[in-house]
Amino acid sequence: MSSEEFAPPKYAQIVQAIRQKIADGTYPPGSLLPSETQLVREFGVSRPTVVRALQVLQLRGVIEREHGRGSFVKAAPPVSAEQSGRPGRAVLDRVETGENCSIVEAGRQVATAPVAKLLDVPEGSPVVRRRVLFRDDERPTDLVTVWCPAHQADDTQLGEAEPLTVGIRQHLQTRKGLKLQHVVERLSARHPSAEEAKLLEIRKTTPVLGVLASVFNGGGRPVMVVDLVMPGDLHELEDSYSL
Repeated sequence: MSSEEFAPPKYAQIVQAIRQKIADGTYPPGSLLPSETQLVREFGVSRPTVVRALQVLQLRGVIEREHGRGSFVKAAPPVSAEQSGRPGRAVLDRVETGENCSIVEAGRQVATAPVAKLLDVPEGSPVVRRRVLFRDDERPTDLVTVWCPAHQADDTQLGEAEPLTVGIRQHLQTRKGLKLQHVVERLSARHPSAEEAKLLEIRKTTPVLGVLASVFNGGGRPVMVVDLVMPGDLHELEDSYSL
């Protein structure tokens, strides 16, 4: 096998390169990173790949993005759980219009037994399911499915087949005044379902990383379930914490 088979995806290579330049002082704290157009030329990738890399850096607390101004390097903060990688949180803050994605499904259906149990609602209750497939230059990178009770999705765009212009967390707070307080994640390595394999363009025997996240409000009630499926050969989960 060639070493290229083990190379990280392009967006991860950009993340590594920028973090290295921050570490060696090329991009000091407070400095402005090259524009998206400049990064596209530098790394020879598409704009969605660059945008995804910048979003990863933002979610990890490395940079701060300001609309109309660009991306700025943040001062190195102390490591905390809030700044470390959290897949469920990343999904809730992900902006669909900033990435190469397609809405596979969005609308009402009845809650199956497993979903009803996670949402603490009766089986057969109306829920809204939103499924979004994300891609990079070469192939699908992850599949996100969100379920929430139908009354929580009323007056929101979760059930509409159009990309969201803000993250789900901000969207719910703006439209419903709903604050999402904490997430319980369960990680697993498994084989994809037939539908997941088809959407992700992988074999049924290809391992995937699955993240099942229950999202709770301030009263401790589950208000959303997020299912994130990622091809195992494209992703690794990173965390950092103090001892």
